[in-house]
Amino acid sequence: MLDIAEELNRWVEQGRDFAVATVVAVGGSAPRQPGAALAVDSDGTAIGSVSGGCVEGAVYELCQQALEDGESVLERFGYSDEDAFAVGLTCGGVIDILVTPVRAGAPARPVLAAALAAAARGEAAAVARIVSGPSELMGRAVLVRPDGSREGGFGAHPELDRTVAAEASAFLDAGRTGTLEIGEQGSRCDAPLTVLVESSVPPPRMIVFGAIDFASALVRTGKFLGYHVTVCDARPVFATRARFPEADEIVVEWPHRYLERTDVDGRTVLCVLTHDAKFDVPLLKLALRLPVAYVGAMGSRRTHLDRNERLREVGVTELELARLRSPIGLDLGARTPEETAVSIAAEIVAARRGGSGVSLTGAHTPIHHDRTAAPADRIGSVA
Repeated sequence: MLDIAEELNRWVEQGRDFAVATVVAVGGSAPRQPGAALAVDSDGTAIGSVSGGCVEGAVYELCQQALEDGESVLERFGYSDEDAFAVGLTCGGVIDILVTPVRAGAPARPVLAAALAAAARGEAAAVARIVSGPSELMGRAVLVRPDGSREGGFGAHPELDRTVAAEASAFLDAGRTGTLEIGEQGSRCDAPLTVLVESSVPPPRMIVFGAIDFASALVRTGKFLGYHVTVCDARPVFATRARFPEADEIVVEWPHRYLERTDVDGRTVLCVLTHDAKFDVPLLKLALRLPVAYVGAMGSRRTHLDRNERLREVGVTELELARLRSPIGLDLGARTPEETAVSIAAEIVAARRGGSGVSLTGAHTPIHHDRTAAPADRIGSVA
């Protein structure tokens, strides 16, 4: 639901009633991950997607029914070879979808409205809903913020709200979306409830060092992938808004000095395109010791070998050097800045998802990869 927060927040502000269908769990080669959502308002307008088109029609009807009767429903969609008229996923996967009406006066509406508003503003927030359990608990929600404060509740045992809020805080810290099993009174021992926790976190950062023509193409690609993109270069004549109109930030500063003072985390990707030792060496010495997701550096193989020797001379260890992706990108035969940007982006996605980077044709590896317990990106990302 939070993956379409901006649009849904507008619907809330306009006072519209709507129903939202959210992917709760997936199995096999399902096209969308938990948290993906489709919403339908009382006029029949639809936004979002839960399956890339396979079951959208059936989910649309479920949303309309939920708007009419005010009842939440959990539905499973899979693939059937036997029934030609069955609604299912042609990819062979299975998805569980929770459909929740969000009508005026509904107990969860104020909580969901607050969660949508926070996500639309780019603030971190997590919202928890009951997926399966007693009917009186369905349709309610708990919102948790990074400072530990919470809104809403399930109207049952107080310990249930406290335990769900604590679990949701852990999901939020990791930027994860998924389900958990918990007892009706907040313990792990009594009758289990299934709870969906959706996390919305600010976009991950991509910092591009070196204001060159290849950087301009990488900025566009990074934005397309959902990153908050910063361009940093010590040369003011190159680091300009005119050259990088799509960048979120442009910083004129020595790269290593900027990296020393800016915030990074386990989702941050660092792309070093300067291929100039006076910039690269102090920058990479610092970058390879930071807890970031990806560090890549542009340059020929000869440049790479020379740079590695320089890094060793300033104390970078072999273990630290092993983190460096250089020459940057996957082997696509890229030549132009745009092709090179695709190559770099492909390597970043492969590193993030655990992909091999080999062609899927003739391969026996899974099509969709996801690292267990890795931050969900919405994504967004999240996801």
